[in-house]
Amino acid sequence: MSDTLFRSADLIEPYDLVVYAGSKAEFHGFYEAVPCFCRHCIHDFARGRNDVRYELVDPWGESAQLRCVRRASIRPARLG
Repeated sequence: MSDTLFRSADLIEPYDLVVYAGSKAEFHGFYEAVPCFCRHCIHDFARGRNDVRYELVDPWGESAQLRCVRRASIRPARLG
């Protein structure tokens, strides 16, 4: 089976450790994912868009956080 099928079944809970692999290569790495509650995401949710976006927070506080990150740009971190 393809890796894409398994990744699509992965669920992300608030404060899960994830790997960002999106278009901003300088930010690739490990983050904690929390639902994004910025005004843009709240507005989209109120209009009926089911595209859940995340805010990625650096658990070590070494880099800036990313907002409005789509699910396709992150995957759960596999430790161990």
